[in-house]
Formats: sequence, C-alpha cells, structure tokens
Amino acid sequence: MIEIRRIFTQVEDIFHESGPPPARPLRRGAIGAVLTNPYAGRYVPDILPAMKALEPVGVDMARRLLAAMAVSPGDIQGYGKGAVVGEAGELEHGALWHVPGGYAMRELLGWKGDREADTKTGQPGNALSIVPSTKKVGAPGTALDVPMIHINAAYVRSHFDAMEVRVPGAPRADELVVVLAMSTGARIHARVGGLAAMGRSALIPFLFETIQEHRRCRPRSGN
Repeated sequence: MIEIRRIFTQVEDIFHESGPPPARPLRRGAIGAVLTNPYAGRYVPDILPAMKALEPVGVDMARRLLAAMAVSPGDIQGYGKGAVVGEAGELEHGALWHVPGGYAMRELLGWKGDREADTKTGQPGNALSIVPSTKKVGAPGTALDVPMIHINAAYVRSHFDAMEVRVPGAPRADELVVVLAMSTGARIHARVGGLAAMGRSALIPFLFETIQEHRRCRPRSGN
C-alpha cells in the first residue's frame, strides 16, 4: 500500500540571530518521505488502513532523523510534524500522518503511554506534549512551515518555532510528503516571557498542580 520513492533529510545549526552569540548553537532537523498516496484520484470512505501502514514509516523516519542530527534522545527539546498532499489527493489524506508520525517521535524520545488509548492510566516518561502538525495540498516543491513546540510543555513560549521544509520535485500528484522535525532547544535569544522550560522531574509535579488549580477555579455547571 505504501511505497517510498525518496527520503530527504536536512539539518541546520543556527550560530547567530543578531545580539550576543548563544552558548550553544541551536540544531534543528527535518526528514521528509515521499511516498505513494493509495487514495489519490478517488474518494475512499475508509482510509484508516493507510494510517496503520504508515506506522513503520514513522518509526524509521524518527530514528533516521535522530541519527542525522547526531544527538541523543535526551538532547531533543522541540518537535513537530506535517504533510504535503499531491494535487490528486485531498487534505484529509495528510491527516493520516497524525498518529504514525507523532507517536513514533514520542516513543523514541521516551513517552511511556499507550498509543491505542491515551485515557489509559500509566506513568508517562517524556515527550508529554501532543506533537503539533500542519498539512496542505500542493504542487511539487511546495514549502511547508512545520510548527514545533516543547516536547513536555506545549505552553513554553521559548520553544514556539517553525521549520521550513521543501522537497524538490515532490509531491507528484499521486504522492504524499510526510515530514518530522526536531530541535535541540529554544529560539535563539527567546525572551517573550511565559513558562520556562524545566527538567522532567520538576515539570510533572508542576503540570499536575496546574491542572488541579484549573479544576478548582473552573465554574461548576448546574445539575
């Protein structure tokens, strides 16, 4: 069902963004797989089989990207994903990448939940944030601005970022380009306030207290 034609990888180190140079360059990486769209040119009511077929693609891409960035899972602080659908497909075909791409990265980076049912109890290990996503229908060479957030706390403003990804010559009309992106830190010179990134051991209790406070303050509905 899924046939990969090309895999495109890009890694960049950002050494400067005006002002003083950072103590450590920011490394960002993205990987895009160009593959056949099994539903191109026709409307198919049930497209979930392709989502299942994409799971090993997501796992392989996440591993390839981490290797290309030459860092350990513990060095990754931000992530995101996206898809470009060829012109013979529909936007919903890009949504097939949500589960296979997102969970592949989260599990690689230490998430300990259950991909089949998020509501099941269990102690998460890392990569607690849902992976942000974008998608569009486009011609070959279409650029995609892939959003990224902090892997453990979606509200940490310093890690709100995006990485432009474009695979030359893809997607063709009957193809998809599925993309994963990772980064090793915040934007260079991030200074717009908000929550600060913190270690996992401090973050989990913090998130728990925040949720409890939100529940205490939320108005109760009448019975």
